[in-house]
Amino acid sequence: MHEQSVNLAKHLYNQSTHPKIKGGEFYVVYFKDTAFNGERMDAVGLFKSENKDTFLKVYPKEEGFQIESEQGININKLDKGCIIFKTEKENGYIVSIVDNTNKGAEAHYWTDDFLHIRQRQDKYFNTENTLSLYKDYIVKQLPEEYNVTKADQADFLNRSIKFFKEKENFEIEEFKNEVLEYPEYIEGFNKYKEQYEKERDIEIADSFTISDAAVKRQNRSYKSVLKLDKNFHIYIHGNRELIEQGVDEKGRKFYKIYYEEEA
Repeated sequence: MHEQSVNLAKHLYNQSTHPKIKGGEFYVVYFKDTAFNGERMDAVGLFKSENKDTFLKVYPKEEGFQIESEQGININKLDKGCIIFKTEKENGYIVSIVDNTNKGAEAHYWTDDFLHIRQRQDKYFNTENTLSLYKDYIVKQLPEEYNVTKADQADFLNRSIKFFKEKENFEIEEFKNEVLEYPEYIEGFNKYKEQYEKERDIEIADSFTISDAAVKRQNRSYKSVLKLDKNFHIYIHGNRELIEQGVDEKGRKFYKIYYEEEA
């Protein structure tokens, strides 16, 4: 255990070459009889602490109190962590990770360079990547190929997230016919999906059980907002037919919005 801990520490040091990567303390822990998916098994934990917090110690002294400050690790805010569970050895073991620091270009050194892991291709993986793929296609690719307005993009995003919230299982042909509808959009999506998978070296299933957790997480980034100069933001949640776009006789662009009640 100690010998491999030294090897792991050297390996982590060798992968920490980016100038923005912080130093810190590295811990290797062996856990016995841990709980995972209803089973009991051993696990190895790898943790890196990069930030220290100040803690106060208060002692009774005579008729008053004495206060001392110390630097330590906040157990409620882990910088970097990884637990490797002793299961599915033939597939490379199941790993649970966290990284709350390094959000820039250097962020991947912990998962890619040090741990060298890949995301587990389960229902969460397929749901998350399908939603990310579709959003990229609607926001980035579709406006380049066709005359699709921001309002139309918002409508496509709303319909897609609605599909994932209402269905238990995902079938790609059903999704394309219900959400994209138009043959030219569907053909463009098929090509974009091939390119998306090739660039990221992943394969997204065409049929899978939908993960509610992944939908909930992706829903945060599926906000459909029309940003009009610096004056207005319009949040679109539903019916595309209730918003119209045009240009008046003075050349000013406008949106016309219909509603029944004012909240």
